[in-house]
Amino acid sequence: MADGYLEKRMEEFASGAKKTVKHVSLDTLFEKNRSYRGYKKDYVVKRDMLERIVNVNTKIASGKNQQVLRFKLVTKGEDADFVLQNIKLGGMLPELHLPYEGTEPEAFIIVCTSAPETKIIDIDLGISLQSMSLKATEMGLNCVMICAFNKANIVEHFGLKHEPLAILAVGKGAEKIKIKPISVEGSRAYYRIDGIHYVPKVKLEDIIL
Repeated sequence: MADGYLEKRMEEFASGAKKTVKHVSLDTLFEKNRSYRGYKKDYVVKRDMLERIVNVNTKIASGKNQQVLRFKLVTKGEDADFVLQNIKLGGMLPELHLPYEGTEPEAFIIVCTSAPETKIIDIDLGISLQSMSLKATEMGLNCVMICAFNKANIVEHFGLKHEPLAILAVGKGAEKIKIKPISVEGSRAYYRIDGIHYVPKVKLEDIIL
């Protein structure tokens, strides 16, 4: 009797130990993959997390399969502070002086090119940034793609041998962001009301020719 009881309990334990993997659709990732300009300071992004994000570049498309993009990883510390001092966020909301104090990003991926910039490399850059952002979203993190930065200062500080094209800030978002459907005539400028960041997106029926 005791042996039967223990056997049953072991079966129940084994059954309960099997974790159900919840499927997250690509549409859900697209919805969550927004540009965050404010982050939680109590969450620290580690280097291995950035490596997991950059690893998508070993799997994604590349024009002519050139694969010329290179990545500098920057985690919390003096280097991250330097990057923060040399980027600009929230260009459409200059009066807000984003990011707010105490919500600054503290981890960055500097995306460089090892070959002279071309249209194809710019396309690769877009694919890379979007893919890395989606991977970060899958990991429960958030990002913002930054093209407004002091390139000369970044190159000098990090001793980069390759030209930086963009910077991806990574962290745990501390903002509420919502998509606002608009017509093709509507303003594309993002805005904030009552602490919520609204992102206008043209509706499906208006983008199909």
